[in-house]
Amino acid sequence: MKRSLAILLTLMLVVGLFAGCTPKQEPAAETGSAPAESKPVEKRVMRIGIGLNEDHPQFKGLEKFKEELNSRVDTIDVQLFANSALGDDRAMMEGLQLGTQEGTCPSTAPIGNFVEEFKVFDFPYLFPNEAAADKILDGEIGQELLDSLSAKGIKGLVYWENGFRQLTNRQVEVKTPEDMKGLKVRTMENPIHLAAFRAFGANPTPMAFGELFTALQQKTVDGQENPIATIYYNKFYEVQGYTTLTNHLYSPFVFMISQKFWDESTPEEQEAIMEAAKIARDHERQLNREANETLSKELEANGMKVVELTPEALQAFQTKAQAIYGEFAQGKIAEYLDRVQKELAK
Repeated sequence: MKRSLAILLTLMLVVGLFAGCTPKQEPAAETGSAPAESKPVEKRVMRIGIGLNEDHPQFKGLEKFKEELNSRVDTIDVQLFANSALGDDRAMMEGLQLGTQEGTCPSTAPIGNFVEEFKVFDFPYLFPNEAAADKILDGEIGQELLDSLSAKGIKGLVYWENGFRQLTNRQVEVKTPEDMKGLKVRTMENPIHLAAFRAFGANPTPMAFGELFTALQQKTVDGQENPIATIYYNKFYEVQGYTTLTNHLYSPFVFMISQKFWDESTPEEQEAIMEAAKIARDHERQLNREANETLSKELEANGMKVVELTPEALQAFQTKAQAIYGEFAQGKIAEYLDRVQKELAK
């Protein structure tokens, strides 16, 4: 009897031990209960800065880029900054190199300080019209130059449009190069631009764009040169009396991002960035060209005198500009200039 009782107690002890090791069963979820919340997507910040204001077609192009990119990927938070909030063009490009800024869209003039071959686009009266510019910029030559930026820590995406540059000043109705004699004109910090305006008879003064309105207001400089959209949207008509349609230079924008940001992007993100940049390019070009067709009248409505050059006067400007080509068409710049001119001749 005692032996049987001992066996029974032993069996009960073993069963109890196994019962304690059995995993605790969670109560079944009720039918129709809410699913567990998914972890939010972690986004990388993409800060893009420009020197122009929010009204300019360039900023509208950036808004289009943001919209298109957001429709393709949800892993990038695009943040836009206008009015030189992140610095001037050179400072922002240096930010791209350092990886402290993700994107910007300067004209080609300051880019020549980083990749010399971009100076090919600084020769005055190179492009006869927008269609010719599009052909070169969106073709083989333009792509080669975009690719050359990678060695400088910058990923060149596509070309947008700044447009044909015009002259404004507060003193005189410029109808010929002789009328420019002694005018202190703000230009970009670019040796070809400076030489061209000296050839026209002016006194060129390089200056950051963010400082320009105040300099015009305080009469530190007499005039400046920019496309019609920039003249209008930055309200230069408030401090300038005359616009002369010199069309002396077609100025592209280059939409670029940090090579570091590009390399850290997934293939899906890279494809989305490029697609969005191209769609935004076409949108920005259209807006800019529409603005240039209408805003000359708006400048007049705001008190400016808009001067159209006669064919003879235009030829005089072109002749003076041609005189500086030999000084700067050297080495690789000369090679690209020759290729561009041959392509345009077709």
